[in-house]
Amino acid sequence: MGIPEENGRAGAWRVTVRAHGRRAGLPPDGAARPVGRPLARRQDLRIHGTPGKISCVDDSGRTRWTALCSGVPNAAHISGGRVLVTTDSLAYTPWGNLGPALLLDLADGSRIAELRGARGAALGGGRFVLGLEGYDVFDTWAYDRDGTLYDSWRSYGHYVVGTGIRVVETDRNIPTSSRVVRLLPGGTVERGPALSDPQTPEPLVLADGTVLVLDAGVLRAVGRRLEDEVLAELLAIDPEEAWRHHGTLRRSGDEVTVTITERHPDRPAEHTYRTWTVTLHPGG
Repeated sequence: MGIPEENGRAGAWRVTVRAHGRRAGLPPDGAARPVGRPLARRQDLRIHGTPGKISCVDDSGRTRWTALCSGVPNAAHISGGRVLVTTDSLAYTPWGNLGPALLLDLADGSRIAELRGARGAALGGGRFVLGLEGYDVFDTWAYDRDGTLYDSWRSYGHYVVGTGIRVVETDRNIPTSSRVVRLLPGGTVERGPALSDPQTPEPLVLADGTVLVLDAGVLRAVGRRLEDEVLAELLAIDPEEAWRHHGTLRRSGDEVTVTITERHPDRPAEHTYRTWTVTLHPGG
């Protein structure tokens, strides 16, 4: 998912760790999208997705249009009269559950292009980035409002968009080569701080554009200039064992809830999870 970016520097924040707990089992799935919540919203229009169908509904509850699809919509991004919808396939494929990514006209739902990608983000003027990883693919592609490719980069992960595009990379390799990077015109990738976790969870972006990254048990802040700072060392995770851990970040006001779920090394069905409550403070 693309996350808006503003203007910030890593040293603009510090944190206080206020609470910590550990429990057996899996954490409550509070991150699931509630039934009826739209995939995306722009002014009075909402984009909804159900298996095999994408719909645009206005605030009065009237359905403006419905478009058929061959998968299950999982995310939508709106820009300049266009909407990009990524989907999961209904059947398992060589690419797992990857379904087509559809570029639609926001006015009537007509199909502009069928693309391939797992994550996307909206740029200005009806443009989008779309990325995919696997089978020697680790790429991000930029498309214009007509679905025409106009730039590409050897990078993939969580996108943070604004005046430029930052990527918190997720290469799924051990050892990982993932970094936080910036995508520049002409396929240039500006490399920032190296990461220890090959599958960092979706980051949080603060009001000033600072990106909070949970990297193998360490909460880090990365600024727009790709400078980074460790805010809190929450859990020591060997990078070779990062595959057994899955983290999430959730923010409410000035508090961030960090959850790390650990799978047992010998009994895959057994899990424990830890939670931390972290308070954000402006100023280095």
